[in-house]
Amino acid sequence: MEKHLLEGNISVKAALLAKRRTVYEILVDENKKDKDTNFILKQAELNHVTVTKVKRETIHQLASGTTHGGMIAYVSDRTYQTIEDIENPFYAIVEGIEDPFNFGYICRSLYAAGCDGLIVPERNFSIAASTVTKSSAGASEYLNIIQCSDIPSLILSLKKKGIKLYCAMRKDAILYTQADYTKGCILALGGEKRGLSKQILKLSDQNIYIGYANDFKNALNGASAASILAFEVVRQRN
Repeated sequence: MEKHLLEGNISVKAALLAKRRTVYEILVDENKKDKDTNFILKQAELNHVTVTKVKRETIHQLASGTTHGGMIAYVSDRTYQTIEDIENPFYAIVEGIEDPFNFGYICRSLYAAGCDGLIVPERNFSIAASTVTKSSAGASEYLNIIQCSDIPSLILSLKKKGIKLYCAMRKDAILYTQADYTKGCILALGGEKRGLSKQILKLSDQNIYIGYANDFKNALNGASAASILAFEVVRQRN
């Protein structure tokens, strides 16, 4: 199995606690001593993960950037989850998001908003594992991510259970605050350039849009839209 490098306390801790991937080895600055680092090293010991104390210069040479904070880890590919039967689920679908930073920010917002699962097309984000994990502040490790080769079929199976699909699309749309997210729902968001595919749009129960305060014509980026829509679900359900 291919090894990937995660950088920084937050990413390494998330990988250890979420248990969505194997942590093979942690390299830590030999002079790094703080409460968070001690907690991570204790978790590594409990999970039989090798910890190697090295000079900070060694970590500099191995890391891709300078924000590692004196800790990196070699890890496996991430495992992916499946749809489970739960009451009033809140799922999200993301299409056309190519930038790993944007994807990580979306994961952060969705996880914070209590999303039960992010459904994505089959796409290998593992090569950008460090970027996704860091930009999501570790949330991408905890969030249920469901990779699917046939998203329209999955949507149909969920709709048969009474789960509604809301697509972020201005045509034939209502203001996003007018939709009802208190029951089982799916929020579908597309990338800024291409939006959602026709296959998903034709399954929409209701298109929704985010109202602007002026005549700005361009779409928000995926992370901004995900935050606004996901926390409307939180507002209504609370």
